[in-house]
Amino acid sequence: MGTRQRPGYQVTPNLSLSCPMHVGKKPELVQKMSPRLVKQAAYGETRTANIKKKLMKNKFQIEAAAPANAGQQSSIGAEKQRAFATHCTNRELATQKVLDLLRAQLPRQYELAEIVGKWVWLEFPAASHRAAANTLFRLGFHWNQRRCVWQHPCGACAPYAAHPADPRTKYGSYFAADIKPA
Repeated sequence: MGTRQRPGYQVTPNLSLSCPMHVGKKPELVQKMSPRLVKQAAYGETRTANIKKKLMKNKFQIEAAAPANAGQQSSIGAEKQRAFATHCTNRELATQKVLDLLRAQLPRQYELAEIVGKWVWLEFPAASHRAAANTLFRLGFHWNQRRCVWQHPCGACAPYAAHPADPRTKYGSYFAADIKPA
């Protein structure tokens, strides 16, 4: 096994400069240096060299990754931004307009729609049908983890207001399909 030595640096072959057992055998200059600096000096490494290595490594990784997926990443990001913008805009729609869109785009979920005050609630599992969940999100619905329902505020959103235990008791509720079948 060869010694780990670089040209211009003199390292004693069987003597670890950072080992506490060999403190007395170290040259006076080395004894004053911290173990990290000793190691760097022994292997010819410096902070500047390490920084240059990292910069080159990052540069090569970025260049290797950029051409293959640069367009794809930007299109996915733009698509998500458009979907979120649509979601935010549709949260201001009136209750009847939301029900009309729901009946046109997701007739099976329209049958489950419950109107609570001005809000529209759907008791429909969040992750069971991903395509339906994405459509609900675009329509302006959000998933309420506490009540386990999809909710649409229909423009009546007061995020810092008091939340009663069950809004159905305060505002009353009915199913949209009972009034206007799909």
